[in-house]
Amino acid sequence: MFKGFYNLTSSMLTHQQNLNVIANNMVNISTAGYKQDLYTASTFDDVMYSRMGNKHNTGQEIGRQSYIRAASRIYTDYTQGILEPTGIALDFAIHGDGFFAVQDPDGGIAYTRMGNFSLDDEGYLCLPGYGQVLDPELQPIYLGTDQIYGGNQGTIYYDEGGLIGQLGVFLFEDTGALERNGEGLFVGAQGTAAQDAEVLNGYLERSNTDIVKQMTEMITYQRALQSAAQVSKMYDQLMTKAATEIGRM
Repeated sequence: MFKGFYNLTSSMLTHQQNLNVIANNMVNISTAGYKQDLYTASTFDDVMYSRMGNKHNTGQEIGRQSYIRAASRIYTDYTQGILEPTGIALDFAIHGDGFFAVQDPDGGIAYTRMGNFSLDDEGYLCLPGYGQVLDPELQPIYLGTDQIYGGNQGTIYYDEGGLIGQLGVFLFEDTGALERNGEGLFVGAQGTAAQDAEVLNGYLERSNTDIVKQMTEMITYQRALQSAAQVSKMYDQLMTKAATEIGRM
């Protein structure tokens, strides 16, 4: 009976974590370039049952049991989102692999697929609320005006002509080394500047979250959580009777 509490508790914790991940994905459905998270869980190592011999005290395996499931890892799905035209000069989207680099006020570098850029007070290209956008040499890009247009490899020109600079697009051998920070950008590894990345000007990449699938999974995990909680109450009632009524017999 006590074993049931382990199973039910792990079930509730797993479903709650799934709901947290789904909620975060749904909140960011309108965030440009957002990459959805996927939650995975695995069992603890199996517990081996054995029968001990009476004479030589040797064990004989008679079965295995896994009591609970626990959080394994939260994976990020880096698949391409839909590229949506906006017609805004400072909007950019990467087609294919790669990330833009952003430098925060403290000098740290983070990576993102968000391309809804703007100009800061000094005229530098920036991602509002995050920091300045960097070129392939990890240097800030000074524009001074929004009267610009972009080439298909991240180059930026004045409307009347003249090259300004180029957006840095950075690749990673292993995106699994990246971690999402508290601001939704990726850190934890150093990217390598891409040589032939395709960048579209006047476009934004939409979130790759499938809202219908997320809502379906949310309902499924919510019902499973409620069921586990209800059965847990039944176990508690049975144990209460076992401790009170049976003990008086």
